[in-house]
Amino acid sequence: MLLFWLFASISILLALASLRGDRRRADYTAEALAREPATLPPATVIVPVKGHDHALADNLEALASLHYPDFELLVVARSESDVPAGVIPARARVVFAGHGDPNTGEKINNLLAAIAAARPESQIFAFADSDGRVQPGWLRALAAALEQDKAGAATAYRWHLPQPPSFWSLLRSVWNSVIAGNFGPGDNPFAWGGAMAIRRGTFHSARIAEYWQGAVSDDFRLSQAIHDAGLRIIYAPGALVVSSDQTSAAEFLSWIKRQMIITRVYHPRLWWMAILGHIVYCGAMALSVWVAATGSTLIGEYTLVTLLGLGMLKGTNRASIAKSALPTYKTWFDRHGWVFTWWVPLGTWVWLYGLLASCFTNTIEWRGNRYRISSGKTRKLYT
Repeated sequence: MLLFWLFASISILLALASLRGDRRRADYTAEALAREPATLPPATVIVPVKGHDHALADNLEALASLHYPDFELLVVARSESDVPAGVIPARARVVFAGHGDPNTGEKINNLLAAIAAARPESQIFAFADSDGRVQPGWLRALAAALEQDKAGAATAYRWHLPQPPSFWSLLRSVWNSVIAGNFGPGDNPFAWGGAMAIRRGTFHSARIAEYWQGAVSDDFRLSQAIHDAGLRIIYAPGALVVSSDQTSAAEFLSWIKRQMIITRVYHPRLWWMAILGHIVYCGAMALSVWVAATGSTLIGEYTLVTLLGLGMLKGTNRASIAKSALPTYKTWFDRHGWVFTWWVPLGTWVWLYGLLASCFTNTIEWRGNRYRISSGKTRKLYT
């Protein structure tokens, strides 16, 4: 019974503390969406391509059609065979990186080649992923975030809004929304590589290229470099990215395991906070069920309802804030947004699975390559 009270009280306090931050996130989102950048410096937008992604041609065309007065679009790949026919927009320039450093992730090798090929006049480097759809104001939102005090990098995040929806695709969206809902005002713990921007001068002064050497995670290493330089990572909700593809059970579970392995290696503090929090929260739920089944009072039932209610309210808030930043996807949220409320308990247990599965290996598979990663050096495995 003592363990039940310990886990339950900690879980409820953590949930209440998290809910307190939602009002600040909502206010910050509204303010940021209304903010226009004072200047729009020339920019280079870089998107790596590795084979065919869902709606790839449309995703690249969205990047080519940004509402920004002066930017170039660089599509970068290791070789010509990585670029499907007929997907490159007319205004894009293609860069082929070659093999690069075998013990550095292929994506990072591609990004470094694109940086080297960027036009001299560009003052901002912005990075996108080929499997996400940006909004027309994506680059403007990132540029506005870079104007904040001590801004080292600007970032947004991805929302998975599958169309048509399926069980595993919706569960992936619920799982992913937990990360997306943690971005907000002030300094953020990391930048996400699919919606990330940095000033050219900061890229060099913070020695990003050096941090990328021997790494497989471009965003976590860039984030570490920014924080080591005493700068902040600013959230730009107007730069949220949407992925509408579907996933299978095996693909989804493999993906979350890889994400958590990368987090454990490159941001161990964040990983430890996540696993301890989920062990306590899931433990509290399990103990509440046990007390309800074996006890003579209703304390187990009341505690379980409280835990589930707080978690579901948190999920509702996350979706509501995202919906305000993605007005063109209002219909999707109106039809399917209920999953962000009612599937939170299931998503919490899937989170625990992914965190536990990431404990036992440092080997990941990513875009057809296999790596053994560490915080110091990556080793590419040939199979």
